[in-house]
Amino acid sequence: MFDCGFTKEDWRFRYRAAAIIVEDDCVLLAGNEKEDYLYSVGGAVHMGETAEDAVRREVFEETGVRYEIDRLAVIHESFFYENTASLNSLQCHEICFYYIMKPRGSKTLNSNSYTQGVKESMHWVPVKELGKRKAFPCFLEDFLRREHYGLEHIVTDERL
Repeated sequence: MFDCGFTKEDWRFRYRAAAIIVEDDCVLLAGNEKEDYLYSVGGAVHMGETAEDAVRREVFEETGVRYEIDRLAVIHESFFYENTASLNSLQCHEICFYYIMKPRGSKTLNSNSYTQGVKESMHWVPVKELGKRKAFPCFLEDFLRREHYGLEHIVTDERL
């Protein structure tokens, strides 16, 4: 399957779906040994795939667990610059749909996930400690610490 995204000159665009998974006041984030930060569980939406199907697929691929969607919570437009071997110093423009997943009452996972050939690890991070970690999306700590209703549209520009 082809991911919904493209690269043109020094820009990369990607359409992504991600999960907000919270159990016992901890949020689930992914990491890998190549990067120095944690990131949301999720990934690129494939051509012809809905964002809901993509988040269910990505969550299962990364956690080994079939979480159910509660609701679409955030549409995030993100601009960032990343200088890694995988992104070749590209400016990035990403649109991501963040879905709150229904809690299962368990933090047990069956993860055996890889990203670009690198083993991923899953991390249950206490919400109150998110500010002490380098984690993306950057709005997550604030979002999880307050009441929210309906669908939110958040724009971040981390290129500065």
